[in-house]
Amino acid sequence: MEHRLPSRPKEAWPERPMVSASVVSPQEEDPLSCIQACCMHKPEAEAQKLSFLACVQAACEATLENTEAHDHLCACASTVAQRIEELLKEEPAECLDTELRQQAMHAISAMSSAQLLPETRKNGLLRACLSSVLLLPHHKNMKDWDAALYIKTMEALHHLLQVLVGNAGAFVLLELQNILELLLPFTACQQATVEKRAVACIARLLAFSNTCSLPKVCSCLMQAVVLQHTCLKNQRFSLLGKLAGHLILCCTSTHKRTRHEAMEAVRQLFAFISTTGRSLVQKDPKELWLQECKQILLQQEVSQKKRARNIFELLLKCLLSPERVDIFLTAVQSMAAPSLHSTTLAAHMVEVLAAEAQFTLQQLQRIVKAIYSSLPAIKSKRALKSLDRALLMIASQKPREMVRSMLASSPTCTSVAVSMWRAMLLKPTTVKKVLQELLGVLRNHSQLNMALATKDQTRVFALAATRVLSKIFQLPLVLKEAETIFPQLFLALLCQVSFTTQLTLQEIEVFWVERQQNQLTPIRSVVQSLKVLLCSVGFQRQVEAIQEQGGWDALLSTVTHLQGVQVVARVMSELPGALCGSIFRHVVELLSTSSCCQDTVAVVFLIEMLECVDLEEELLWSVVELFYTCLQRRSGAVQQLMLRGVLQLSKRQDMTRTMISFLPCIMEQLQDADSNIRATILLILSNLLPFLKGKELSFNTLELMGKLPALFNDESSTVRQLSIHLFLNTLSLVERREKKKMRKEVYRNLLPLCLHLHDEEECVVEASRKALLGAARFLRWTQLEHLVQTAQFCQIGKCMLARRRKSAAQDYLGQSLLYLQSPQEPLRQEAKRFI
Repeated sequence: MEHRLPSRPKEAWPERPMVSASVVSPQEEDPLSCIQACCMHKPEAEAQKLSFLACVQAACEATLENTEAHDHLCACASTVAQRIEELLKEEPAECLDTELRQQAMHAISAMSSAQLLPETRKNGLLRACLSSVLLLPHHKNMKDWDAALYIKTMEALHHLLQVLVGNAGAFVLLELQNILELLLPFTACQQATVEKRAVACIARLLAFSNTCSLPKVCSCLMQAVVLQHTCLKNQRFSLLGKLAGHLILCCTSTHKRTRHEAMEAVRQLFAFISTTGRSLVQKDPKELWLQECKQILLQQEVSQKKRARNIFELLLKCLLSPERVDIFLTAVQSMAAPSLHSTTLAAHMVEVLAAEAQFTLQQLQRIVKAIYSSLPAIKSKRALKSLDRALLMIASQKPREMVRSMLASSPTCTSVAVSMWRAMLLKPTTVKKVLQELLGVLRNHSQLNMALATKDQTRVFALAATRVLSKIFQLPLVLKEAETIFPQLFLALLCQVSFTTQLTLQEIEVFWVERQQNQLTPIRSVVQSLKVLLCSVGFQRQVEAIQEQGGWDALLSTVTHLQGVQVVARVMSELPGALCGSIFRHVVELLSTSSCCQDTVAVVFLIEMLECVDLEEELLWSVVELFYTCLQRRSGAVQQLMLRGVLQLSKRQDMTRTMISFLPCIMEQLQDADSNIRATILLILSNLLPFLKGKELSFNTLELMGKLPALFNDESSTVRQLSIHLFLNTLSLVERREKKKMRKEVYRNLLPLCLHLHDEEECVVEASRKALLGAARFLRWTQLEHLVQTAQFCQIGKCMLARRRKSAAQDYLGQSLLYLQSPQEPLRQEAKRFI
């Protein structure tokens, strides 16, 4: 740590009391030798311990004038500090019958003054000192009670704390905060004596600090980063809120002496705030604020609770948001632990602070976590009521932050979390806001990846939201709002099924805590939430229908969950027209506003409902636009699903002219697609081509004729059959002026058709026979037509070569060579024979 220069107090701290005569005088032996010996072997006898501590004091005093002595002692300073800490911890907790405690604290003070107290050991020593002294039993219960010894020991503690602050120099605020941080837990002790001593230490320490040269406290607080702002660490006092909270509560202690010490500490706190130049949050004149402070401290006719409440409200005028959060947390923690303070005051503090609700997300996470962890231990009805009100007020003003904080505190939605959600959902306006936020969390599962044990994984938040929804649907206000936004909730939960199957092991482990056998797996939890929603809004019959068709079981499997979605969609399409249409409309909106290439479940649901629902013209246009956009992206499984939708629409005569605009995009995908997509595209083309006219017809027909031969030899017999059928149907669509160009294309397709007369699949053979017959008639080739009709397939090749030997032989050879690679033996043999 940086070298600290002593501060200049306005009045010196009390002089260190002289070492007792019972202690062996360090002059009788070399202090450094004694110290080194005790560092190597821990002193056991009481006299040895006291001699060691006396030598430490003497050696530290010598170092102030002797640099060499300073260097020798510095070399073993850490071991000395460790040994003193051990001696303090060994002191019996139930009695005070020796000077060891006070001499140990004097030794620590001497080390601090000589700049020999290691920073790494300081907190350990301080904890040992505070525990050894503050936790002493009441003098009536203390064995061998010696009032003078007790007073000297307490004075030694006060002296030590003041020395540490006085020696901190420019870092006085950091040192003061460090000591107060260690003292504050003792103010919440259930023992009145311990609480009184701790509060008295705080009062004395603040009074001493006010005599020191204190730097002006920066208003940035809590090490917050402010743009175009820099301040030093020694200008920050982040403990003010926590300190104020503890002292306000101590003003209502059941112990009179504690209340007195607490009021003195508050008086010193007011002086400290004024001395360090703290600005008021409210723009009241500071002189008026100081006058109010004096009036409150002088009030005698009002009750302690009333005066404490006035102090709280006065302090709020100079506390910023981070400090108010600390007061909030202190009040909540005091409710949970049986204490000597007023629960009514703590409840009032919580309600006042919650009403402002100017908290950031990080601050709300701390607040919600504190309430969640404290709630099981809180028994006071007044305290519970105040927390319910606080949760409701904050949720009303900060619904997004509150929802995310709740999900972070309890992703599995325990019974404690359920009670907190219930408190938040007691007003219709708040219910609406909260449900919208939960819906937003469900919808965002596929996008960005807030801070829980899961770090910032939004998919886990979405799964947590499904747990919450399943446990709050039965609340009357929630059910009413759920009915209003049923389509959105239903679709969000259904889509969540798919994303739950993609959770990583680390994400799943968040939900497998304590007794695993009593918990649903993540995917079962989502399906259960979906069932609860349907039953809550009156669709019990649909739940049973889905069960009968195996839909729920299918949803649970990563292999069959899309089939489960299809079952759900078919059942839901039987709902009344208006509701069914509303669900369909929201599916379209969902896919239109998100990455449709990822929402496979939504696409499957849309396609399945498209086959069952009569749609309005406006909605149809939205569907067409959605299909066109998604087809441009060419995303695997979704592309095939979208083509299924296009196929459905292409069957409707009122949509054919609109669907023709899809032809360029669809034909472009024909060559590179897999067999399933090719089959769907061929069916769409068969439906749409007859509705083309003029140049549009000729252009698309000729383009298609150039692509079809590559499909005749597809691995899928369905594609082969469909492509050959389409070839035949196309012949009748060409107008006279384009027939010349078409004749060339037909000649190019004769050999593949001829070879597929020997295909292994009978349906392809029959399709080839019909197509070859149609081609012969189109070409007005009588001999070829006769051979096909009489099934003289072996003669067709000779006929083709005889008529077009010179011009076509080379083309026929190239096509035959390609078929030598065919997976079908008959086609390879026929190609060889033709060659």
